[in-house]
Amino acid sequence: MQVFIIKIQPPWVSLPGLYHTPAQFPFLTKHQDPANGHLGHKLVVYDVFPEAMVPFKEAGATICTSPGDVVMQSSCVITMLPSNAHVLQVYQGEGGILESVKRGTLLIDSSTVDPSIAKAVAAGADKQGALFFDAPVSGGIMAAASAKLTFIVGGNSAEFAAVQELLQVMGSRAVLCGPVGSGQAAKICNNMLLGVSMIGTAEAMNLGIRLGLDPKKLMEGGFASRLMAKDLSLAQDAANHSQSPIPLGALAHQLYRIMVSSGWADKDFSSVYEYIKEEDK
Repeated sequence: MQVFIIKIQPPWVSLPGLYHTPAQFPFLTKHQDPANGHLGHKLVVYDVFPEAMVPFKEAGATICTSPGDVVMQSSCVITMLPSNAHVLQVYQGEGGILESVKRGTLLIDSSTVDPSIAKAVAAGADKQGALFFDAPVSGGIMAAASAKLTFIVGGNSAEFAAVQELLQVMGSRAVLCGPVGSGQAAKICNNMLLGVSMIGTAEAMNLGIRLGLDPKKLMEGGFASRLMAKDLSLAQDAANHSQSPIPLGALAHQLYRIMVSSGWADKDFSSVYEYIKEEDK
């Protein structure tokens, strides 16, 4: 796990109890390296794998020993983690963020997780006098590399301007979708549509090639099939909880799960086209 701290004067100075110290960025996905190039600030880094911190240390970053160690120096924390369990561990676990967070700290989680996780973390943050937003990203690796990520945000509308200003260091847009959990809900629905649409595209391409068409199209992917399977699982859980039928989403989830278990986990989710073509032989 990596924690990035940038030296930045917080724009949310109207909030009571804020400490004018660096903001921290714990990124746990491939977004970390491309986005890092656009921060333009000094970094303080933590990772559970020491070797992952070596390039950052060589570049002049300061190394910390835990998320809690870093949060004590910061007025803003931005996290991006792989799953529900990781978010709960980093925020609520021993040595985690909520254990050491100061009153008035701004917490932004850019993971893609269940909306209930965002609400649980927000409740814990509120008890500590901190302010929490969920802000998952859309756009993939290429958008991160060009600082064109879109942040899909849920949280307090009165403080959104401060969050928007900070997130636009790494992206081109930050859209408020509603209260805490709304960013996750919108991201899950967006990715369910993306997964279903990609399967339809793959079927159409496969049919067209069989009918003699030449696609003449090269694609550079950036979103692994295992991540699509994870997000479709979140959509399925949310649908079950809200008693919403999503038959196409369920079928897409099943197909991507099969791909992951068949050795396609780290291939771009658009490789469903190749998978369908191979299975149809």
